[in-house]
Amino acid sequence: MALKIKRGDTVKVVKGKDKGKIGKVKKVLIEKKRLIVEEVNIVKRHMRAMGPDRPSGIVEMEAPISWSNVRLICPSCGEPTRVGFRFEDGKKVRYCKKCNEVID
Repeated sequence: MALKIKRGDTVKVVKGKDKGKIGKVKKVLIEKKRLIVEEVNIVKRHMRAMGPDRPSGIVEMEAPISWSNVRLICPSCGEPTRVGFRFEDGKKVRYCKKCNEVID
């Protein structure tokens, strides 16, 4: 499966409790088809103490969100868009389906 969204891309959430939020992709979980996006899908976890440097407590962290709930924001047109693939000069590149510009 080719990845249409990569680490470092800016995405907009289009479904779910965080609909409308924009953030950068921190991590891509390929096997689960999920993404971790900055400041999106914040959950609270009860953490156990791990020695003197990390005390116990309630920690807020980003949880993974399904890749189908986000759209890539095109760097050239600035709108949430679908992503396609095509070959240019023998290389496979991603392109915006709204403005037809290469993303990479």
